[in-house]
Amino acid sequence: MAAPERPGAQQWVPPDADVPALAAAAPACRGCELWAPATQVVFSSGSPRAAIVLVGEQPGDREDREGEPFVGPAGRLLDEALEEAGVARDDVYVTNAVKHFRFVERGPRRLHKTPAVAHIRACLPWLEAELAAVRPRVVVALGATAARAVLGHDVTVGDVRGQVLDGPAGVRVVVTAHPAAILRLRDRADREEARAALVADLTTAGRAAA
Repeated sequence: MAAPERPGAQQWVPPDADVPALAAAAPACRGCELWAPATQVVFSSGSPRAAIVLVGEQPGDREDREGEPFVGPAGRLLDEALEEAGVARDDVYVTNAVKHFRFVERGPRRLHKTPAVAHIRACLPWLEAELAAVRPRVVVALGATAARAVLGHDVTVGDVRGQVLDGPAGVRVVVTAHPAAILRLRDRADREEARAALVADLTTAGRAAA
């Protein structure tokens, strides 16, 4: 089997573009092979002048069908956590490190498959362009995949979560768990503890952005 073509997104990213121009250009991207089986590109939502940018991993099944990030159960949990942290969802910009849904088919179901490092690297020009356009004070990386994209290297979420880290171009970064990972916890006490930690991390980000 031939290796997938992953030229990277840079040739499809318009230079010095604002968020609407980036979103308009994204459907044409062929920076990696994930565009082909996906329903559509899932770009971003929220304020293009937000003080806080939330970066997730990739769209899920529902996001892939609807074309917006964080509209499924993980999105509902994120909305609740933002509200408890005193951060208005309308005042943040929400995107993903990888813009197409990577999945494996199991009968009628499409199951999430974690993006490879090559997918993160291929899609990085979009995220870099978004951060340049929005110019946030703080970036919140939701999960290890997002943290790798934002920071440029691997981190363990448990080791750095809740801290305000130095990111690229002087942007402060807070790393926390992805809401979907919290929802996968079977034990109720573990889930509530993880949910409280997410709220605390978002509170930290809100204070850092103030």
